Amino acid sequence: MNRIPVRIRVAAAFAVTMAIVLSWAAYLLYVDVGKELTEAVDRELQVRAHDLRLVVGQKGGPADVASAPGFVEPGERYGQLLDEQGTVVAATPGLAGRPLLAGDELEAAQTDQLFLNREAVPGLDEPSRFLAQAVPTPTGTHVLIVGATREDRRETLDALRTQLLIGGPIALAIATAAGYFLAGLSLRQVDLMRRRASTISAERPGERLPVPRTHDEVERLGETLNEMLTRLEAALQRERDFVTDAGHELRTPLALLRAELELALRHPGSAEQLEGAVRRSSAEVDRLAQLAEDLLLIARSDGAQLPLRRERLDVRELLTSVAHRFEWRADDTGAAIVVSAPDRLDVDGDRLRLEQALGNLVDNALRYGSGPVELSAAAAGGTVELHVRDHGSGFNDEFIGQAFERFTRADHARSRGGAGLGLSIVRAVAIAHGGDVRAQNAGGGGADVAIVLPDTSAADPVDK
Repeated sequence: MNRIPVRIRVAAAFAVTMAIVLSWAAYLLYVDVGKELTEAVDRELQVRAHDLRLVVGQKGGPADVASAPGFVEPGERYGQLLDEQGTVVAATPGLAGRPLLAGDELEAAQTDQLFLNREAVPGLDEPSRFLAQAVPTPTGTHVLIVGATREDRRETLDALRTQLLIGGPIALAIATAAGYFLAGLSLRQVDLMRRRASTISAERPGERLPVPRTHDEVERLGETLNEMLTRLEAALQRERDFVTDAGHELRTPLALLRAELELALRHPGSAEQLEGAVRRSSAEVDRLAQLAEDLLLIARSDGAQLPLRRERLDVRELLTSVAHRFEWRADDTGAAIVVSAPDRLDVDGDRLRLEQALGNLVDNALRYGSGPVELSAAAAGGTVELHVRDHGSGFNDEFIGQAFERFTRADHARSRGGAGLGLSIVRAVAIAHGGDVRAQNAGGGGADVAIVLPDTSAADPVDK
């Protein structure tokens, strides 16, 4: 079934539906026409019976009745008059000696009018229908019978059936062809989109599918597919930029490492010089390893696969742990690290990932800022904000909007090393925890970066 084209399937379904509708309509029409024809025959019989009752009631003689117009009508109409015993008193020629009623039927006709069908009547080779009813006469109660053949009704129904059998299939064929045409017309726009989609490739960005202005499902489908192409194109461009930037960042340490090793091989020098070359090479290898780890983390976060080992974390303890890791750096630069957080404030998160994100912020504050570095936390509006603030020159206004983009560095930081991945990692960790990040320049000077996480302490408090 799935191999049959949609256009043919729609036309077939339309044909089956129309066949059922036409068959049912033809059946109802046939039955209604047959009913109307029978009622017309009955009305005609009633009119004839009324006229003959007047003749029988007034004259009453068999000779007078036999000469009435309702009896002397050879062909498709006939009449008969019976006495109470069922003896034929008067009749249409050919019916004089054979009464049409007897027994129970005769008794029923003497009390009420009776319509009956007969497949054969003496002198007639066709089915007929007659009306029998009691008629009072001067000589007693008689039963008057007036009848007519059903040939006209049968011929009319036969002609109707023939017309339905011929016209029905023709109407069905026309309706099926119309359904096939309309289905093709509706699917034409889909086929146009399919053809255009087959020509779209990554080598020619910006191409989109043609969207018909039909204000229906096809138009919405085209708009949705074009939106999907826009997202895919943007994702592809991000991946290309990522590869390009990663290659650029890897090239510098690899070039330095190669230069150090070639220099050591060509000019060995003293043991101290070789040891210095090895140390410098080891530093570049460490930088490469850290860069590779950062790239892997960002790649995992892009694919929504950043692994987290969640646990209930005390915010003050988390900030204090990060501050202890950077105490030696702070001592070397002459800056202090200050921790400020309320008691009994918890977050649900991965300790290693959050420490890594906060460590990147502290590292940036010590590297590019000045003065004391403040680590603080506060609960606000169902979230917990983890702030890292320095007292340096802050962010450039142009840089704040793209601070968390990968491989992005402020101009004053480009000469101090780094790959521009620190803040990108901070954002990836925050998003993986269901949170967000925010960067701004503090009012009193310096940069203030906040990791915003969902506040779980109110929903599930933990006793300390």
